[in-house]
Amino acid sequence: MSSYRVCVCFTRKFRVTEAEPPADVKEAFKKYAEGGNQMSSEQLLKFLMEVQGETQLSVVDAEGIVRPILQKRHPITKLTRQALVLDDFHHYLFSADLNPPINSKVVHDMNAPLSHYYIFTGHNSYLTGNQLTSDCSDVPIIKALKKGVRVIELDIWPNSDKDDVHVLHGRTATTPVELITCLKSIKEHAFSASPYPVVITLEDHLTPDLQAKVAQMLTETFGEMLFVPESDSLKECPSPEKLKHRIIISTKPPKEYLEASASVCKDRRNNSTRSKESEDDVWGSEPSSLTADQEENEKSDSDKNYEDDDESIHRPHVSSAYKRLIAIHAGKPKGGLKEALKIDPDKVRRLSLSEQALEKAAESHGTDIVRFTQRNILRVYPKGTRFNSSNYKPLIGWMHGAQMVAFNMQGYGRSLWLMHGMFRSNGGCGYVKKPDFLLNVGPNNEFFDPKAKLPVKKTLKVKVYMGDGWHLDFKQTHFDRYSPPDFYTRVGIAGVPADEMMKKTKTREDMWSPVWDEEFTFPLTVPELALLRIEVHEYDMSEKDDFAGQTCIPVSELKPGIHTVPLCDRKGEKYNSTRLLMRFEFL
Repeated sequence: MSSYRVCVCFTRKFRVTEAEPPADVKEAFKKYAEGGNQMSSEQLLKFLMEVQGETQLSVVDAEGIVRPILQKRHPITKLTRQALVLDDFHHYLFSADLNPPINSKVVHDMNAPLSHYYIFTGHNSYLTGNQLTSDCSDVPIIKALKKGVRVIELDIWPNSDKDDVHVLHGRTATTPVELITCLKSIKEHAFSASPYPVVITLEDHLTPDLQAKVAQMLTETFGEMLFVPESDSLKECPSPEKLKHRIIISTKPPKEYLEASASVCKDRRNNSTRSKESEDDVWGSEPSSLTADQEENEKSDSDKNYEDDDESIHRPHVSSAYKRLIAIHAGKPKGGLKEALKIDPDKVRRLSLSEQALEKAAESHGTDIVRFTQRNILRVYPKGTRFNSSNYKPLIGWMHGAQMVAFNMQGYGRSLWLMHGMFRSNGGCGYVKKPDFLLNVGPNNEFFDPKAKLPVKKTLKVKVYMGDGWHLDFKQTHFDRYSPPDFYTRVGIAGVPADEMMKKTKTREDMWSPVWDEEFTFPLTVPELALLRIEVHEYDMSEKDDFAGQTCIPVSELKPGIHTVPLCDRKGEKYNSTRLLMRFEFL
């Protein structure tokens, strides 16, 4: 029983009651229990195969579902009853552990070249907060690896005595952390969430002597884990399967090392004094509105990311030991974007573009980018003015085949929710196979055109039945001091522009366990890149509506049928109990 003080005179009392099973659940139970009041393991198996799309299960699997439900819910009668009643069936369907919406196993072919996968990628992985004044630490690196991030970025600089290597965001007030600390933490946690390779991208600002010291650190820290190419450059990327439990180094080879000129330093200082972009509100901006600033006067060193700086100075010496460890060469070819996107049949390389550089390139070179990413690696990173570690819309990178869409993992908000959603795919292993249309070449040597208008390929029908668990995860006065919450659900699609939309249920007043029972239809032209966005909010008449949970789910891996969707907080951490019961159907 929950009590809410309405005024000094009296108190309203509300009982938190569990909602009864939805009509669809009752009808499914009645149908598959064949009119009886109990459902056997054989009958449950038929339901799982015909409604839930679980075609690979057996009676033994169904018995393995029934047994623990009975042991938990009916410990006294478990020996005499071997079938589910309606409430047991509903309990099973409304359990995030027993009935999730996607598989938790690796299901993609992992034997293709690395360039055929989207890779979970961090940006400035060592920063604990904003880009200008936060601490540098190995803690965010550990957190990222535990979440399945597979690409860790380290900016390496000489220390003040020029005899050791620090990791920090250069020319800012961020406090440094020693490189060796980061490397040791990477070694310890690299494969805690996934066995597939970790790529370390180095932004190198070192002298040749310190590069040699880094080579020694890498070799001594990682030993046999370190992937060392047999030749100076890779002709084709190895597969994630072949590179299991390996560490890969990617940076510019020393001969291409450029010392930033005084003019670039000045640009950096000018950037840091410009007015900061407004902080995201508590929900973050809608991803569809997150386009990069196109103003001509917004320049940073990242704007010259596919072209050498004319005033830069080449290093006279190189460290051969350091160069030998670089598996994926990064580079900035002269001659602009057209040269940067040229294919070298004998060499795989990595190109980095800022978010606004990618947007500009996509306007006129969309198919060239797709062609480039079939063999080579494209990394996209946030524009330099995202001082508060916010993020951008990832879909434009994915649409063009970019493998490494680099995000600030501490930059919580809707964009990061999409990133989390994409990499829930394939068992959360950090590698997601790109759709075939991004890898195929047409009969006339044509490539996928991200700008092409496409017909609807598949339609997703989503039904939002009900929600529960907020009374266990939140204080009773969290949403409203005087009454139970008024929840509504927003559900929609993030994907290619033609597929994006958001819809909303009605608001259910004064209910901790709201029942909506509303259905929505989403036509999809590119279902392979679609993410189902789900957010729950609590309506507030006088103030901004309260956040009450969110998640994103890859449409390509959604199981058909009735499933439980666990909700997460703003940081992407799953709530203990808060969840929705939903139905998914493909037309």
